[in-house]
Amino acid sequence: MPFVGLGLHFLVAIYFAVHALRSGQGLYWLFILFSFPILGSVVYFLVIYLPNSRLESDARKAMASAAKILDPGRELREAQAAFEYTPSAQNQMRLAAALLNAGQAAEAAQHYQACLQGALAADPDIQLGAARAQVACGQFGAAIARLRALRDSRPDFRCEELALLLAQALASAGHKHEVLREYEAAMARFGSFQSKAECFLWAVAAGERELAGRLQIELQKTTDRWNRHTRQLNADLLRRLNAGYAMIRQSAT
Repeated sequence: MPFVGLGLHFLVAIYFAVHALRSGQGLYWLFILFSFPILGSVVYFLVIYLPNSRLESDARKAMASAAKILDPGRELREAQAAFEYTPSAQNQMRLAAALLNAGQAAEAAQHYQACLQGALAADPDIQLGAARAQVACGQFGAAIARLRALRDSRPDFRCEELALLLAQALASAGHKHEVLREYEAAMARFGSFQSKAECFLWAVAAGERELAGRLQIELQKTTDRWNRHTRQLNADLLRRLNAGYAMIRQSAT
């Protein structure tokens, strides 16, 4: 039995080692994983694997949805109060994110810009938030440059989220061929429902009927198996998809 347990630990370490290589992590992770197969695997799971997994993304989405339903303006009120009481960089970053989520992109962009002038200018969360605000404000060229620089400097940071936002900015800027390459790379690397859904919605808008039709079949096969909770969790995305399906039906008549 001890040998079985030891073998399992090494299998887990091998799994994370493959993940590290595929996701472009530093080679030092291989040394950590195989030198300390139990502790190394736990550390890798908490530091690298979980922050970029769908599990944490879904948990954040569920908590955010519940908070919005119970009190839509609570986070913005609390963020404003915290910043007024202690105007630190962390509180300003929180306020910027709350403003962006509340649809106040212009004001959010101003706060992110202020954060970028301080000691946390290189913080990847601030960089990503600033890029989101720029996209929301229509500053697509600046957002594209920022996202590409962030990916070059932090290739392991929120890889899928960054890729989809970059594709959105490229689409808004009219870079059709680059958009397609970005979505294809995201779908090949992550294979997630989110990446396929965003690519489908872009394909519908761009008139890529063959691609849209193929992705629609894959998406509907997935959503047909969803339970009520999953549908509620992804209600906004489902509404967007249904609108896309309707556009395809109209174009076919």
